[in-house]
Amino acid sequence: MADHGYDAGRLNLPFVGIATFGKRPYEPDWSAIDADVAVLGAPYDAGTQYRAGARFGPRGVREASTLFSFGHAGAYDHEDDVTYLPGDVRMVDIGDADIVHTDTETSHANIEAGVRAILDAGALPVVIGGDHSVNIPCIRAFDGQADIHILQIDAHLDFVDVRHGVRHGHGNPMRRAAEKEYVTGLTQVGIRNVSSTAKEGYEDARAMGSDIISVRQAREMGTRGVLAHVPTGARVYVTIDIDAFCPSIAPGTGTPSHGGFLYYEVLELLQAVAERHEVVGIDLVEVAPDYDPSGSTSILAAQVLLNFLGFIFHARAQL
Repeated sequence: MADHGYDAGRLNLPFVGIATFGKRPYEPDWSAIDADVAVLGAPYDAGTQYRAGARFGPRGVREASTLFSFGHAGAYDHEDDVTYLPGDVRMVDIGDADIVHTDTETSHANIEAGVRAILDAGALPVVIGGDHSVNIPCIRAFDGQADIHILQIDAHLDFVDVRHGVRHGHGNPMRRAAEKEYVTGLTQVGIRNVSSTAKEGYEDARAMGSDIISVRQAREMGTRGVLAHVPTGARVYVTIDIDAFCPSIAPGTGTPSHGGFLYYEVLELLQAVAERHEVVGIDLVEVAPDYDPSGSTSILAAQVLLNFLGFIFHARAQL
């Protein structure tokens, strides 16, 4: 029988100790990252066009992630007959990028510096937002890396070019990403309902290499059909907006949109991506805990991230 680790050292229950992501070690020195995964908080929400509050997303998701810190030797999934995130997967939490209120450029530059530090250390960056504008500095950090394809799971297209001079708000990140020469294309999944992006934005997105798939279309296609829109062999960066999920299970967000995904629909897509592609970066954004007194949105976000990381490193171990 495998040693689960409970018989030695502290029991370390979820409600005990400091709430780092998954109760993993905290590494405040970004020049000393030595891990397979590094988690960075990006508590910036000044890019929102409606309800603020995603600045508390990193704190809420970290707190929720302690629920899943049981199992010192990993988490066993009886359906897959796999123990995910065993002890040899080294994960650290490097804290939050410094946010300077009213200063988007400086705040984004600090987020970019964190992602670059993670990449320089050879670790997988996982960024917890914050509004979706934090994706902009995340993608900037990949210049000098090999080409990437972006898988966006979101209710909104986020492809606005400029509006009243704003180019780096939460409606702009996919447009800014598509402009990068090292971004080979985007697969945008979950897009639905009335959007902040006008018709011209959809036309521009398709012209710049986007495949746009609604929730209903994704359900018709199935997981394999959706994944067929991600080029074979592509290195994939995954950006997850929590409003991709139905607000019946994820009400804690600034711009909820009915008709969203349920948990397993997204989880199965992420598992398939991890099995078939090299995942090179992740962000999860727009969790605004104050709109969900139950805490279920933060729990959903933490559970999605931990499961996705489990899938990624299990797939890597099979190579």
